[in-house]
Amino acid sequence: MRSSKFHEDSPMTRLVQRTVDLDASRTPAGATPSTPIATPLYWPALIFALTFPTLLSYLDFIAFSSGGGEPNPAQQLVYSGGKVLQFLFPLICFFLVYRRLPRAAAPTLRGLGFGLGFGVLVASGVVVLYYAFLKNSVLLASTAVQLRQKLEEFGVASPLGFALFAFFVIVLHSLLEEYYWRWFVFGWLRKRVSLLPAMIISGLGFMGHHVIILWVYFPDQLLTAVIPFSLCVAVGGAIWAWLYERSGSLYAPWLSHLLVDASLFMVGYDLYFGG
Repeated sequence: MRSSKFHEDSPMTRLVQRTVDLDASRTPAGATPSTPIATPLYWPALIFALTFPTLLSYLDFIAFSSGGGEPNPAQQLVYSGGKVLQFLFPLICFFLVYRRLPRAAAPTLRGLGFGLGFGVLVASGVVVLYYAFLKNSVLLASTAVQLRQKLEEFGVASPLGFALFAFFVIVLHSLLEEYYWRWFVFGWLRKRVSLLPAMIISGLGFMGHHVIILWVYFPDQLLTAVIPFSLCVAVGGAIWAWLYERSGSLYAPWLSHLLVDASLFMVGYDLYFGG
């Protein structure tokens, strides 16, 4: 049945459908295009979603940090519990609004070319920047020590532990972040604001927790490392939001995201194990 407010094929219909399922190109069974977001839930949920990852990073990397040397059960518990809450939160909000859970769609080729190209471009830039300019530089003087401490706290300081943790972050965590930041945060923003503000706000939210992480890995390098790299993260998040908007699918930004994460772990491996 068609909505009494607007036609099913109108731009407004597609906008409302954007966050109904994980693939925005599919209309879900049992949901109508005019299904609203409950007003009391919208802004509190969105503000929480934008800020909670930053709080979690502060707890993980600063408040519960023991300085390394051995596994840190308290920090691991906070990290694990916080991640479970973070990635369950969109499902809880979705269920409260639509009274059902979203469903994932089959992989699609839409946007994969751009996602691959952008991911390769950024990943190559990271690797070239590190090996050509930053390795053994003053900028990274404390980074290897900080990295060792965090790996020891997580209990993944061995080559096998590092490899398993890298696989989790590169493949699984990057997908969960795309689901959280692009499908949920950006998608909910698009229900109330136009494309550019949604890209900027979601990109800045995505940047927030990276500021904490970068401050830990680059102590006393606020202007030379933390701010520039954080802004790069915000731009990347905004571009991935645009790619999600254009492709209607999480697969393209996920591919791009995991390539960038892979390059960062390549640098991290050389910093820690390269000697």
